[in-house]
Amino acid sequence: MKESQGGQTSNPLIRKLRYGAELSDADEQHLHEMLGQVRDFDAHTDVTSEGDRPEYVHVVLEGFACRYKIVPDGGRQIMAYLVPGDFCDLHVALLGEMDHSIGTLTKCRIAQISRRSVDEVTAGWPAITRAFWWASLVDEGVLREWLVSMGRRPADKQLAHLICELAYRLDAAGMLEGRSFAFPFTQHDLGDTLGISEVHANRMLQQLRRDNLIELPGGGRRITIQHRERLEEFADFHPAYLHLKKRMK
Repeated sequence: MKESQGGQTSNPLIRKLRYGAELSDADEQHLHEMLGQVRDFDAHTDVTSEGDRPEYVHVVLEGFACRYKIVPDGGRQIMAYLVPGDFCDLHVALLGEMDHSIGTLTKCRIAQISRRSVDEVTAGWPAITRAFWWASLVDEGVLREWLVSMGRRPADKQLAHLICELAYRLDAAGMLEGRSFAFPFTQHDLGDTLGISEVHANRMLQQLRRDNLIELPGGGRRITIQHRERLEEFADFHPAYLHLKKRMK
């Protein structure tokens, strides 16, 4: 269904890409058509694995996924969370082979875009191409910030920084409800993200709750930021690296 440029849309990819380029009605309609092929994935399922040569570029429409690598001792290192509106593997249209794995953390709906469609966008849709480029550069910015967190921030500040980041990213996808959003990550997921034990991850989460910075309603499947400014100050969080200032008027 065609939706007007700049209007309300439930499509998280289009909501996100509007931050990267001024998309016309035709651009947005073409994006809708590109996302026509959709698959459902169960939680804890690989979408693509390291070494694969995927036939499609994947976009998360619903649910949460992650980028990860398995190290020689069998441990998992999560390198990025993928939320609705995120490309999983846009780079494979150029590089061909996956150098890491993409796995679901919850049930997901994921759109599949053929490599041919990506090539056609590059050849004839400059605004969409700019938006795709922007999305890739934002992914790099997020990766740099995660590297800083892992190298220089203690675990409690790492976790606080991650919560702040997710709030901004989910807001861009239209999934923030006031100060609350889905937080379906297990202690195991958080441990593999922060490079700490599950027990330590839970301890850090509960400490943020005791400090009245967050609430964990619904058995911890959602999170509410109690005091956003205090949480951002504690985490030394500055959202500039997410580049979420809209270019369009």
